[in-house]
Amino acid sequence: MSTTARRKPLDRDAPGPADTPAPSSADRDDHDDLLFKALGHRVRRRLLDAMKSGPRTTGMLCDAVPELDRCTVMQHLRVLEQAGLVVVERRGRERWNSLDALPIHGIHERWIGPYAAYASNMLGRLDRRLRRNAPGG
Repeated sequence: MSTTARRKPLDRDAPGPADTPAPSSADRDDHDDLLFKALGHRVRRRLLDAMKSGPRTTGMLCDAVPELDRCTVMQHLRVLEQAGLVVVERRGRERWNSLDALPIHGIHERWIGPYAAYASNMLGRLDRRLRRNAPGG
């Protein structure tokens, strides 16, 4: 029984990481758009939650959202795969879906962390100002 993952084949003549230019800002924005679209739907988040503990077959994921038919689940999985959040591997007749959390970490590093730090800083400043202006302060 062969195991094949749905990833692009390695091109040995292709430029390596040192030869490849960094992604442009527009490329990063396009990828972020795919990620936010994928994470923006509750069914897709439920599917990701189901994969947190390990790979799941498509049938197992269909069982996780019994209110949806298999075709709809497959459409949601395709969006997750296009966003890089799911890696698909075929084993015989089964399709195994694995969570790749690295793009979520990238979103945290790029968007959530800096904005959380900004919000925390602003709340700290507000707290200090309120304490200064409080009666007896």
